[in-house]
Amino acid sequence: MPAIDFHRTLPGYAPTPLRDVPRLATELGVGRVLVKEESSRLGLPAFKVLGASYAIARALGERFGLATITLDAVRDAVRGTAVRLYAATDGNHGRAVAHVAALVGAEATIYYPPGITEAAKKAIAAEGARTVESEGDYDDVVARAAADAAADPTALLVQDTSWDGYTDIPQWIVDGYTTLCLEADRQLAALGVAAPDLVVVPVGVGSFAQAVVSHYRTAGAGGGTLLAVEPDRAAGLVASLRAGRPVTAPVGDTIMTGLCCGTVSALAWPVLCDGLDGAVTVSDDQAAAAVDDLARSGVDAGPCGAATLAAARLVLGQPGWRQAIGLGADAVVLLLSTEGRAANPVPQDRV
Repeated sequence: MPAIDFHRTLPGYAPTPLRDVPRLATELGVGRVLVKEESSRLGLPAFKVLGASYAIARALGERFGLATITLDAVRDAVRGTAVRLYAATDGNHGRAVAHVAALVGAEATIYYPPGITEAAKKAIAAEGARTVESEGDYDDVVARAAADAAADPTALLVQDTSWDGYTDIPQWIVDGYTTLCLEADRQLAALGVAAPDLVVVPVGVGSFAQAVVSHYRTAGAGGGTLLAVEPDRAAGLVASLRAGRPVTAPVGDTIMTGLCCGTVSALAWPVLCDGLDGAVTVSDDQAAAAVDDLARSGVDAGPCGAATLAAARLVLGQPGWRQAIGLGADAVVLLLSTEGRAANPVPQDRV
């Protein structure tokens, strides 16, 4: 079953909006700026539930031998059994896993580093999950979750990054994200746009960017420019592209907490290396300014989602870069905003 067909079986499924922002088009000197706004997705303020729900359904479908993967089928299979979902998170993925666990009748244990916001910690706990704050950075927390899951016979590790020997669930998470891309295609077509000329996607571990690059590099899906953006304090992809191989970058504090990852997923790396046209980093100040500017245009975006606007400003503000991309005055720019402000508050919202 394609991911979008599964998602249609979930309560409250509807395509998220594609916002037309003429003011930003004028600023950037392009024909149109469109923002895919993920501030309300299946009852959560971020896109992550698309990947988590589909991967969990696929994995439990295999565990219980289901012929058809729907929410009702998975819920019926889980009933009366012991299933515990494990995940590490810097916020949104863990909440999504906990949310889906409650939907299907499973338990959840979610691990996170100390640096995520108090709002994110409370939101995960409110989904009914057992929460574990674990010392270290995101990579350390992933290792802790994987080790604990390996010791639990009821466990299903639902991680949105991959490594040697752990690829099926991360790939299903990527497959789940394609629903967002398919929705955007249909929304663009309704506006008379065959394909965007520039797509800007945020990168944490790279799984969402993997889905986006795979979608747009598929034959017939359009050949626009694909640009990735990371925080300047957690730039694992940029460091790897410069090195020509996967490397782990040091991470520091950033308001783009959902992107605070120093290591790119092993599955994502070859896709991003071969398929992206470029990758840039932006500062916290640039992301915060983009949050406010999008809000003034009626778009609810947190710092990770708004980073795409900051990246577009950076690239299109450089005449040489703009010329290299070949964007004209009638170009269509698609910004993928992966979360609402509630999912990843800017500092003034946390007071």
